[in-house]
Amino acid sequence: MFEQISEKFEAIFHRLSGQARISDDNISDAVREVRRALLEGDVNYKVARQFTDEVQKKAVGRGVVKSLNPGQVFVKIVYDELVQLLGGTTSELELTQDIPNVIMIAGLQGSGKTTFAAKLANHLRAKGRYPLLVACDVHRPAAIDQLETLGRQINIPVYLERGESAVEIAKRSIDYARKNARDIAIIDTAGRLHVDEEMMREAEGVKSAVNPHQILFVVDSMTGQDAVNTAQEFNRRLNFNGVVLTKLDGDARGGAALSVRSVVQKPIKFVSLGEKLDQLEVFHPDRMASRILGMGDVVTLVEKVQQQVDETKAAKLEQRLRKNEFTLEDFRDQLREIKKMGPLKDVLSMIPGVSSAVRNATVDEKALVRIESVINSMTIAEREKPHIIDGRRRKRIAAGSGTTVQDINRLLKQFSEMQRMFKTLSKGKFGKAALANAAYGIPHAKTKFK
Repeated sequence: MFEQISEKFEAIFHRLSGQARISDDNISDAVREVRRALLEGDVNYKVARQFTDEVQKKAVGRGVVKSLNPGQVFVKIVYDELVQLLGGTTSELELTQDIPNVIMIAGLQGSGKTTFAAKLANHLRAKGRYPLLVACDVHRPAAIDQLETLGRQINIPVYLERGESAVEIAKRSIDYARKNARDIAIIDTAGRLHVDEEMMREAEGVKSAVNPHQILFVVDSMTGQDAVNTAQEFNRRLNFNGVVLTKLDGDARGGAALSVRSVVQKPIKFVSLGEKLDQLEVFHPDRMASRILGMGDVVTLVEKVQQQVDETKAAKLEQRLRKNEFTLEDFRDQLREIKKMGPLKDVLSMIPGVSSAVRNATVDEKALVRIESVINSMTIAEREKPHIIDGRRRKRIAAGSGTTVQDINRLLKQFSEMQRMFKTLSKGKFGKAALANAAYGIPHAKTKFK
């Protein structure tokens, strides 16, 4: 998502920074190209015009032309304006002491409402809350079954009544939540393929019946300018509190998603990045602006690592590294931790300076699975002492993992290089931070594991 806009921006900044001197004409040309990039990326034309007008006004006002490094100053201005376009500051989900807090989920069919409802329940449960999922989509075939299945996957109860109206189900779910000590009720409502009067009246009826504390509008980031029009209509009828962007891991241009917040003047609360129920992030305008401009997102990357890494295990691993005792079993465990952090390409894109390099690269997610399979096909002794793996053992491991002897050779060579690197780091030359970073590294970029 946003890859087309990111590529355009990086090209503009590169050309501007390469100028011997910056003039008013250079700035005007750069601003004009920024506007074109936004429009080509499917940003609403009014939003694009307002954005670039602000950029040009501030570029001239700050004396970019006279700056010692005008290219960097211009990038900073674009970044600041992009942060403002995306909402300025992080907008947390506002919850009260009421039992239960009622959160209503609205949006078109196919936007990902039901999956998001389960993700939100999972997210809130991790924060110590006791959510209840409520199945009020009584129109889409198997919608209730889908929510029930998702609830079972994350072990969160689902309130449902087959054959009843959405309004009655919503009403009764509130009493059920109170009686069963559920402090949050997340109501999944029905959608259509497009906005229609029957759907809107039902949504208004549910809102009137339960008086939700929060109404979240879910928008498919890949729907183009229709997302803006739909958001305007839902906001007019429901006056929702915030926006949720789903399918942000897709390959659409993504500009419409940037436009929604500006057009309806409601904050983006969450972004959904995949199908897995733990792939939900609180939306941070500054971090998203940084990603769009190809600057990476170190803060989110660190948070992901902290969520997945067990501190006790990390401390033990550090000691093993310092003693040069890192084994293939340790390597396999780190690969498992990396996979938990989400798609590898997304993780790499958060590293400053790497995002542009991996944007058009093919990142083989299955390579990690194959490496793990190879290590699983080894005996404990082989994982502990890879040097004992001779030709006969390599053939057996290759047969057991469905790979080739050449693949085994590449992995062992890579692991040997890693051990040498850890041995250097363990001598204290690079300090504890470098050692920890190395421990949670990824397979070398040059590895071709087929």
